[in-house]
Amino acid sequence: MLTAAYLFAFAKYKVRRLVLPVSICVLLTLGTAFTVLYRPSAPLVPALKSPWLAIHVLAAIISGGVFLVANLVAATFLLMERYELRGGRPGWATRIPSLDSLDQLSYRLIAFVFPLWTFAVIAGAIWAESAWGKYWGWDPKETWAFITWVAYAAYLHARVTVGWRGRRAAWLCIFAGSTFLFNYVYVNIWGTGLHTYSGL
Repeated sequence: MLTAAYLFAFAKYKVRRLVLPVSICVLLTLGTAFTVLYRPSAPLVPALKSPWLAIHVLAAIISGGVFLVANLVAATFLLMERYELRGGRPGWATRIPSLDSLDQLSYRLIAFVFPLWTFAVIAGAIWAESAWGKYWGWDPKETWAFITWVAYAAYLHARVTVGWRGRRAAWLCIFAGSTFLFNYVYVNIWGTGLHTYSGL
């Protein structure tokens, strides 16, 4: 999904120079999945035998891919801003879009996918009620998904109402993305709770 989100951004905004960090992120994720996180497949537990599995998980994965591209764009913004404050971009960075374009792209990606993330959280709650008998149980995965929702909502709110742009918005975007990555990596591997099925 990270690759698909990048290809979408590339087709619309021509951010060719982001292909290297995106490729590195994809390779690290795939390498970790095949070496550290791999587990043989097993029959689904009863709670996972639901049409909500595909709906909830697909919405969350698409959202995560777009969030991570937005984070890479925000990080690129901060790097390019630093170069420009020091006197100019190096030769390899001259074809990277302007700071304003990077800032707008990060915002548009998040504004585009935030409703889908909201749907993913709601779909998870609906599925939880049918599987476990309650909509919300403050499971670590649920809690961090909600924290991520709040962080991205704060980002969008800061941009629309307070007018945050540039550096402050980029740092807030990276903070929100770090909550998603914490949930995706730490909670999945070392967390315990109702969402722990893999035996890691």
